[in-house]
Amino acid sequence: MRLATKDVTWAVGPATIVDGVSLSAEPGEFLGIIGPNGSGKTSLIAMLAGLRRPRRGTVELDGVPLSALSRRHLAQKLALVEQQAETAERMSARQAVELGRTPYLGLGHPWSELDDAIVARALAQVDMTPLADRNWHTLSGGERQRLHIARALAQQPRLLLLDEPTNHLDIRHQIGILDLVRRLDLTVIAALHDLNHAALFCDRIAVMQAGRLVALGTPVEVLTQRLIAGVFGVEAAVERQENGSCHIRFHATAGALSG
Repeated sequence: MRLATKDVTWAVGPATIVDGVSLSAEPGEFLGIIGPNGSGKTSLIAMLAGLRRPRRGTVELDGVPLSALSRRHLAQKLALVEQQAETAERMSARQAVELGRTPYLGLGHPWSELDDAIVARALAQVDMTPLADRNWHTLSGGERQRLHIARALAQQPRLLLLDEPTNHLDIRHQIGILDLVRRLDLTVIAALHDLNHAALFCDRIAVMQAGRLVALGTPVEVLTQRLIAGVFGVEAAVERQENGSCHIRFHATAGALSG
């Protein structure tokens, strides 16, 4: 599926958070969104998911405005994994993932063995099968994050939105989750903090700064020393690999947070 924005703007009172952003994620593409804290990544993801309606501009899924789609229909096409998504309900890990099947259930479609199989597969994909019967509130932050991703996979979406999905995860699961979603037959849009993760897994990268889209292209095109210094305020060496990818080595700068 193709998800595209046309000149979207989001503001809180007089403060513009996202300012005139136009971009698209093509079918099967892994599009990364990077930028400093406060650059508008999360607000842009919320508009892409239909949780916030732009003050100006449109978001379209395969050419259809999100505003024209019912929540149920949209949830069958698109899944979102937020940075922080907690629940006060007492439930098991498996029950949390079962919530991903909600868009498909109704009077004519009761829970079935197929739903059980889809949930079991989603738990296995994020390495949470051994903890499926554990209570949600006994799980670590990283384990809960993996369940959020499993719940999204249980929705069987065609498009997956991830807002800093590697938060709370150890390095093995950071790499494992990003590799998993890259290998799925999905369109993926992910807001990422780690520039090397973006370089390793993304087909293209969109760079946000102060609410604006300042660069869009392949990792090699976008992740230059000049852009990293200008947008993130750090010095780095960018090493080009033989396979066409790149790796970033950051330089420690004394007093970088002073002032």
